[in-house]
Amino acid sequence: MSRLEELRRRYERLLEWLVIALMAVLFVEVTVGVLYRTFGASLAWYDEVASILLAWLTFYGSALAAVKRAHIGCPEIVAFFPPKARVAARLVASLLVVAFFLTLGWMGYAILEVLATDHLISLPEVEVAWVQSVIPISAVLIIAAELLSLPLALRQARAGHAAQTGEASQ
Repeated sequence: MSRLEELRRRYERLLEWLVIALMAVLFVEVTVGVLYRTFGASLAWYDEVASILLAWLTFYGSALAAVKRAHIGCPEIVAFFPPKARVAARLVASLLVVAFFLTLGWMGYAILEVLATDHLISLPEVEVAWVQSVIPISAVLIIAAELLSLPLALRQARAGHAAQTGEASQ
């Protein structure tokens, strides 16, 4: 196994643990919120925090999907192309993904300054910019995932595999 492949696998494990941790925190938070409501009380911050955790889970889960090459794509169509066209299509698709997430990350970072003075409604001590930092952070994580998994995708494109996920070659 190459060093790059080992790095990709470790990165994948790190993202898996991050997503698992977010799922666990969301589970506990929702369970506590339901228990409080069951006993006639309510947590003022419950809904807002649950929404934030779900958004974070979505963004960080997207980075995990990217490193597994399990995001939306059309590998079956690319598999019908001749070998050189498959590789070119894979490269173009990866360049477009990286370009999109560079733009998203840049704009996500730029908006943090605008949000610097805003705070959550139910937790006024928490800045909205901190909550929204998930956008540039996850954009960087997705770009890293795309670049780390690109060699595998190119190998599979050369070989003509329709299933171009990280799991298919294991």
